[in-house]
Amino acid sequence: MNIMPSSTSSSSPPPVPTEGLDRRTLMRRGLGAGIAVAVPSWVLSACGSDDTSPSGASGTSKAVVIKATHGTGLCNLGIFLEKERKLAGEGVDLKFVVTPTNADIATLFGAGQVDASLIPYSNFMTLFDNGAPVRIVAGGGVQGCVVCAQPGITDAQGLKGKTLGTFQADTLEMLALDYLRKNGMTFKDVDVKYFGTSPELAAAFIAGKIDSISHIEPYATQVLRAVKGSTRLTDGKDVYFPGYTDCVLAVREPLIKSQPAAVKALIKGLMTAQAQAEDDREAAAKLTTGTYYKASYEDVLDASQKQPNVVDQRGNSKFILERAQSLKELGYIKKLPDMGIFDYSLLEQVIKEEPELYKSLKLKYA
Repeated sequence: MNIMPSSTSSSSPPPVPTEGLDRRTLMRRGLGAGIAVAVPSWVLSACGSDDTSPSGASGTSKAVVIKATHGTGLCNLGIFLEKERKLAGEGVDLKFVVTPTNADIATLFGAGQVDASLIPYSNFMTLFDNGAPVRIVAGGGVQGCVVCAQPGITDAQGLKGKTLGTFQADTLEMLALDYLRKNGMTFKDVDVKYFGTSPELAAAFIAGKIDSISHIEPYATQVLRAVKGSTRLTDGKDVYFPGYTDCVLAVREPLIKSQPAAVKALIKGLMTAQAQAEDDREAAAKLTTGTYYKASYEDVLDASQKQPNVVDQRGNSKFILERAQSLKELGYIKKLPDMGIFDYSLLEQVIKEEPELYKSLKLKYA
């Protein structure tokens, strides 16, 4: 297995040499490394502000600053709407920190340079396993993970000996593995290649440089429309079940303890965003296309129905924990987590305090 080079600039971190490194070594240098070693200068630059702490009141403002990283899939639509429409209210100043690659999203969060992250549950578990003081406080998005194949590849058997692109320790890698296992195969039957960003992975597939990909919406919809005759091998619902978890909202424990009202406002804002997206998907797609999604408005709108936002995913806790076994077998984590990774107390307070808002949500897995 190897990592495909991603586009870099002078402000991006240097690529990590991969020759001779096993999977766990790569992850410890990536997702877990920020907890134990010095943070690269690009991280400090990206997170720099007048406030010297990751969170807190900024200047004379009474708003609590919450710095956050996010992914690139439609599971993040809610937090994008929350920021653009200021749905967390005047008491919270939500600031996004943009990262060079998908792996850096978790690196910043694990290193304590940001307070919150809308993150794949699998990446979260690598951080938790490495000792990061983080907890899952709410859901982000469900479904939307898709294995796509070039024309001529119509089933799992057709993937034997072929290349498969995805992201390391991601829910997308978990789906690819579970899809293969369901069909009597393993990663040894394919040539897995890891990529840095969502647009880069989509571009490689469209250009015919890779045989198959496990990708997120809206990029899965984008590539299937762009490559005539390409195949959607699975969207995860046949491997797992409709409504399976992809991303979660995770927050560092110091913020949960010191600013519970701000975290509650963040969760309430996500609920409001979910309600707004459910009521008017067209407006949500228009607001986020281009700025957050490097795809057409038509693709974003179509894909938004395939990967809806769901804030209350408490009912999927067992599913998330069951996926940890694969992470351990692949060497990403050493110990299987338990229900201690979840802290839904503030979510439950928001549900109790905002009954009408909660009732208005079309999707919830309590």
